[in-house]
Amino acid sequence: MASSQFNLFALKKPEIRTLHLTWFAFFLSFMVWFSHAPLMVVIRESMNLSEQEVKILFILNIALTIPARIVVGMLVDKYGPRQLFSSILILGGLISIAFANTQTYQQMALVRFLLGFVGAGFVVGIRMISEWFPARQTGIAQGIYGGWGNFGSAGAALILPSIALYYGAENGWRYAIGITGVIAIIYGCIYFFSVSNTPKGSTYFKPKKMGAMEVTSKMDLVLYIIMNAPMYVALSVLTWKLSEKMHWFDNNVAMTIYIGLISLYLFQVYKIIDVNKSIFSEEVPEIQRYSFKQVAILNLAYGLTFGAELAVVSMLPLYYVDTFNVEPVLAGILAGIYPVINLFARPAGGWLSDKIGRKITLGIVSFGAAVSFFILSQVTSEWTLWVVVAATILAGIFSKAGSGAVYAMVPLIQRRMTGQFAGMVGAFGNVGGLAFLTVLSFVSTDIFFMVIAATAAFVFFAIIIFLDEPKGHMVEVLEDGTVEMIEVK
Repeated sequence: MASSQFNLFALKKPEIRTLHLTWFAFFLSFMVWFSHAPLMVVIRESMNLSEQEVKILFILNIALTIPARIVVGMLVDKYGPRQLFSSILILGGLISIAFANTQTYQQMALVRFLLGFVGAGFVVGIRMISEWFPARQTGIAQGIYGGWGNFGSAGAALILPSIALYYGAENGWRYAIGITGVIAIIYGCIYFFSVSNTPKGSTYFKPKKMGAMEVTSKMDLVLYIIMNAPMYVALSVLTWKLSEKMHWFDNNVAMTIYIGLISLYLFQVYKIIDVNKSIFSEEVPEIQRYSFKQVAILNLAYGLTFGAELAVVSMLPLYYVDTFNVEPVLAGILAGIYPVINLFARPAGGWLSDKIGRKITLGIVSFGAAVSFFILSQVTSEWTLWVVVAATILAGIFSKAGSGAVYAMVPLIQRRMTGQFAGMVGAFGNVGGLAFLTVLSFVSTDIFFMVIAATAAFVFFAIIIFLDEPKGHMVEVLEDGTVEMIEVK
C-alpha cells in the first residue's frame, strides 16, 4: 500500500505510477469528449451548419453524461476500474472515429450524443485512486487526478486546431478528431495491461446487489429516492431546450420523452426499493451502516462547484466581450485562464482536506465561493477589466478547490460503493452546470452570478449543519463472511 510520504515523482512506486497512468486516461477521455469544441468553427463551415444546429450539438454532447455516470458508477464497482476505463477509452475512440467520418448532420448529432458517455470516465478513476491511496493521501491524489485529467478539454483546444490546420481547412477537423480517437484506443489497451484494480494483496470490495445503491436505513432510502429526481429534471430541461428553444423536434416527440423519463424514474424507484427491501424486515448492524446524507450533501456541493465551473467557462468569453468591449481574441485568452486554474486549485483542495479535515475545507471553499461570486454579481462596465479578471480567478480557485475537496471525501464513505457514490456526485455536477446555464438564459449576468453565490451560501450552511467529518474505520464484509476494517483517518 502507499507509504505515508507522498512523492509525485517517485515513479517506481506502483501507487504513483497508477496515479499518473489514470489521470492521463482521464485527460484523454476529456480530449475525446470535447474534441469538437475548438474545431466547431471549421466544422460549421465544412458541413454548412446553422447556429441552431451547432447549439444542439453542444447540448447533445452532455445529455448522455448525466445517466452514464450513474450507470458507469455501478459497473466500475462490480467489474473494476481497469476493465471499465480501458473499455471507455476504446469504445470512445471508435465513436470518435465515427464522428470524424460523418457525412450528414443527423449522423453528427447521433454520434455526438453517444460520445457523451465518455464523460463518465471520470467516475472510474475515482474508484481506482481510492484503491491505491490511503485516507490520509486520498485528497491530494484525487485532486491531482481530477485537476490534471480535467485539463483534457483545454488540451483539445491547444492541440487539435494545429492538427486540423496541418491537414487543411476542408477535412483537417476530421483528421484531428480521428487521430484523437486512435490515440484513445491505443492508450485504452496500454492502460489495461499497465494497471491493476488494487495493490497486491488487497481485496477489491464489491456491492452485494446491482441495479441501485444499497442504503442502511429507511430514512436514507427516502432521501436516496428524492436525490435521484434532480437528474431526471435536468434531462427534462434538456428536452425542453431542444424542443421549445431550438425546435429540433415537435411537442409530440418531447411529450414522449417526458413520459419516458417519468417511467424510468418510477422504474428506478422500484429498483431502489427492491435492492433495499431487506431493511424493512431486519436492522443493518450498526458497524456496517453509513449515512446517505453524506452523499446527498456532496451531491449538492459538487453541483455547486463543478456546476459553476461548467457554466462560467461557457459564458466567460462572451461576458468579457459584451461587458467590457474586449476584442474576441483577448477575451478568449482571458477566459482561458479559468480552466487552467484546475491544474493547481483542485489538487490544493484535496491537499487541504488531507491536512485540516474534509468538513472544514468544504466549508471554507463554499463560503469563499459565496463571497467571490457575490463580488462578481456587483460588477458593472465601469469596473476595471483586470479587477474583474482577478475576481473571476478568485471565484474559480474556490469552485475548483471545492471540487477537489468533494472527491477527497467521496471514497471515505463506503469503499465497495465508491464508484456509485462518485457517479451520483459527478452527475450532480452536470446537473448544476445545466441548472446555472438555464438560469443564465433567462436573466442578466449579475443575477446569474448572484444565483451561484446564493447556492454557495445554501451549500455552506448544509455542510456546517449536516455534514459529518469521516473518522474511525469503514467496515467491509468479505465474501467468506469475515469483516475487514479500513482506516478512514
